[in-house]
Amino acid sequence: MTASPTPALPSWLAQAIAGNRAALARAITAVEEDSADAARVLEAVYPRLGQALVVGFTGAPGVGKSTLVAACIAEARRRGLKVGVVAIDPSSPMSGGAVLGDRIRMLAVASDQNVYVRSLAARGHLGGLSAAASRVIDVLDAAGKELIIVETVGVGQSETEVSGLAHLTVLVCAPGMGDDVQMIKAGVLETADILAVNKADMPEAQGVIRQLRAAAHLAPGDPPPVVATVATAGSGAGELLDVVQRVGASKMLPRAAERLRRLRHTLEAMAKEELQRRLAGFDAVAFDQLCERVIAGNCGFQGAIQDLLDWAPTAVSKPQERA
Repeated sequence: MTASPTPALPSWLAQAIAGNRAALARAITAVEEDSADAARVLEAVYPRLGQALVVGFTGAPGVGKSTLVAACIAEARRRGLKVGVVAIDPSSPMSGGAVLGDRIRMLAVASDQNVYVRSLAARGHLGGLSAAASRVIDVLDAAGKELIIVETVGVGQSETEVSGLAHLTVLVCAPGMGDDVQMIKAGVLETADILAVNKADMPEAQGVIRQLRAAAHLAPGDPPPVVATVATAGSGAGELLDVVQRVGASKMLPRAAERLRRLRHTLEAMAKEELQRRLAGFDAVAFDQLCERVIAGNCGFQGAIQDLLDWAPTAVSKPQERA
């Protein structure tokens, strides 16, 4: 039996994969908003995945992440790399949109036709990443970006999620941020592959570097390298990118395995999003009744959870009574 031919891509989607900026913006908007075009975009994207090195940049607000990212982009372009940036911004409480405006800070590099910068709103996502970030990264990868930088909102124990999405994580810190070691929570330090001390021209910088090197040796495994940078002057960006490429080369899988890893990550994230949407649609009265049954001892926790899962496929019917 002859297999059906693969349908031709719509012209705008073919242009997006070819790197056309306007078409790429349309494709990214589709997957970010999970619009009617999203499934078609993702189906076109996945056979083309596994080319890009994905690097996460995280750190406390005020350490200069965006300026350092811009310096690294400029260095990457000098090396001929095509670059994509996903900048996760805090959400506006009014509109849900991104409010930091990383694209403004990166204006000089974002005007390069081989650089594409997209800001996404965190929208309350505790891991420091927008739930749509995985899909946007996939689109940028398929569109031929060789280096994709993901910049998170800030840093904390809830913001280690970037380490599961990126091949490696750069933790950016700076002097003058209070107790420089205590502010780096153990969970974050343990997930960092590279430590970048920005604003290294400040008098306290050498002390911070010594503290970080000492703290890094307490984490399991090989201690991450520490790189000093002055992002405003571009100093240290070349050394940092050297380390990123060296560490990244050891982390990337063969392309087929990378493609499988990315697909699993995105499908899992989309399934969680869908379950959350359905949970949000539960009837509040019926939900309270289920909770009252647990309190009264008429239903155990596992039974209540199973009721919620049974309800989730439709999110309209009441949970079934359990004996």
